[in-house]
Amino acid sequence: MQRIDGRAPGDPRPITFQRGFNKAPGSVLASFGETRVLCTACVTDGVPSFLKGKGRGWLTAEYSMLPSSTTDRKSRDRTGRVDGRSIEIQRLIGRSLRGVLDMKRITERTIWIDCDVLQADGGTRTTAISGAWVALHDALTWMDSKRILRSWPLSGQLGAISVGMIDGEPVCDLDYSEDSRADVDMNLVMTGKGEFIEVQGSAEGAPFGREPLNRMLELGEAAIRHIFDVQKKALEG
Repeated sequence: MQRIDGRAPGDPRPITFQRGFNKAPGSVLASFGETRVLCTACVTDGVPSFLKGKGRGWLTAEYSMLPSSTTDRKSRDRTGRVDGRSIEIQRLIGRSLRGVLDMKRITERTIWIDCDVLQADGGTRTTAISGAWVALHDALTWMDSKRILRSWPLSGQLGAISVGMIDGEPVCDLDYSEDSRADVDMNLVMTGKGEFIEVQGSAEGAPFGREPLNRMLELGEAAIRHIFDVQKKALEG
């Protein structure tokens, strides 16, 4: 399959993680091609009521798109009126990050992950998850420097990518033009151990079988391992 930008079917877009974007303990501008998401991690004392007195912390996430992030202006989410898509994505981000975080080691504190889409061109949720992991790593490093961690709580890396089927062929990291015509749309979230936290897939056209599913999983896993390499280089910088 020939892609508009010349990429091979299994190639992700250019990926960067710009750390220290603002003054939060962890802040990263994550870019997957033309999609850009500001991911921040802040730390507050205390935990939700259902965790009080249990000696463990909590992580929660919020996701939003700026009005200018899309071609046509998107209305802001108003208090108490967050749209269903944003709720779904922020739950996915929080669930994914909690999958590699030992809450018992961060004491009774809450880590707030905010993912704000500055520019959207497909794959905003996967960009947010991959960038939020880097922001979380920096926030935990800050917590460690303040001696408020019992021990290092991250069990490993976390990355996410979109995959799909276009004209019967599996492709990786779809931009908006590709996503809008994909027959299958899928998002994968994987840990550094090669274990999946989330496999979200749906047929936009005809149902798909096991063989194309396996091909999409293979492309996605290879792309996420590339994301891990980019994350490591960003943390070394």
